[in-house]
Amino acid sequence: MHLPFSLFLALRYLRPRRSFVSVITLLSVLGVSLGVAVLVIVLSVMAGFSLELEKKIIGFNAHLVVSNGEILSRPQAIMELVEKDPLVVGAAPFVSGPVMVEYASRITTPILRGINIDLEEKVIPIKKFLIAGSYDLEGESVIVGEEWAKHSDAYLGDKVLIYAPRHFQAFRDNYQKGKQTTILPSEFTITGIFRTGLYEYDASYFITSLANAQYLYSLGNGVHGVSIRIQNPLAANKVKERLNLRLQPPEEALTWIDQNKPLFSAIAIERIAMTFILFFIIIVAAFGLCSTLITITVQKSKEIGLLKALGARDDQILSIFVLHGFIVGVFGTLLGLVLASFSLYYRNSFRDFIGKHLGIDLFSADVYHFSTIPMVIDPLLVAGISFGAIVICILAAWIPAMNAAKLTPAKALRYE
Repeated sequence: MHLPFSLFLALRYLRPRRSFVSVITLLSVLGVSLGVAVLVIVLSVMAGFSLELEKKIIGFNAHLVVSNGEILSRPQAIMELVEKDPLVVGAAPFVSGPVMVEYASRITTPILRGINIDLEEKVIPIKKFLIAGSYDLEGESVIVGEEWAKHSDAYLGDKVLIYAPRHFQAFRDNYQKGKQTTILPSEFTITGIFRTGLYEYDASYFITSLANAQYLYSLGNGVHGVSIRIQNPLAANKVKERLNLRLQPPEEALTWIDQNKPLFSAIAIERIAMTFILFFIIIVAAFGLCSTLITITVQKSKEIGLLKALGARDDQILSIFVLHGFIVGVFGTLLGLVLASFSLYYRNSFRDFIGKHLGIDLFSADVYHFSTIPMVIDPLLVAGISFGAIVICILAAWIPAMNAAKLTPAKALRYE
């Protein structure tokens, strides 16, 4: 009885009664709860996937790459210039490009990456990705991705034939001279197999020595670029700006974000789209709340008229229904957060349960390369969802609240 009468009446209207209005109120609370829960669960899992993807991409890619779109003829000078930056940990030259590989009467077109094994370890620690064989690139040897080896049924010690630009250039030159010749590919031995956890890399990358790649691409002492590792990957843009001021155009530094911009842009757009779509669940629940309050105002018109006749102001009547919407929003949001926390905590158990009883492999490790469903809870995101849900409920209550406030005592009590 010590509560303000607006809050007292708002809470009283929330008491469960065996009526259609109480059922709609309960459904409104559950609708808000489900909307909040689904939003938090989906966006947390998507954030987890994005973070894990970034880690895997950064793990197998340099933080920055210096190239000119063609052939770098002065890689040593660029490396010396780059290493003067205080944030640079290491730099290494590389050759990277597509080749044709023949193995077991099958033709594939992986990306061949030529590296200096000593310098590369300071930039991309490829050795930690090795799951079989040895990190040995002496002679005509190559390290292949696990997925390529699996699909090609290739094993350590097997021979692969590589057709590179050097072979096609020789064929073209002989053809122009009117000579008939046969392309003789280079034979390489598989000495290692690596696994990064990303299908794109594990299925389409070959690694060999820098000298082998330079020979296959007829580059001489040139390279395709210089890869760079810095102390903090998130500071890549700052380092890029400093380097681009000192490099000679068309030489240009690109960050790992620049090189994977389509992928990260797609993820960002998908998160925005999912947020927009899932918020409609809360909006649908808000319409249920609005209809509930409209019904209450009709049923309680006599009481509203009596309150106004006793001196209740319009803003006090308005606050009764606005507080009703606020309370529904708060209770629904809190219940949704509890449901989301429970679901996220047992997300992998739920996945295993579904897979065991329904025979559905949710989030297959063969496809997503995650042994568990990743998840990252962003407190700011959760706060934003909660605030948005409460605001939507308040706005849904505003229209019936305005109608109730405009009700005149004479009209409400005309037939009493």
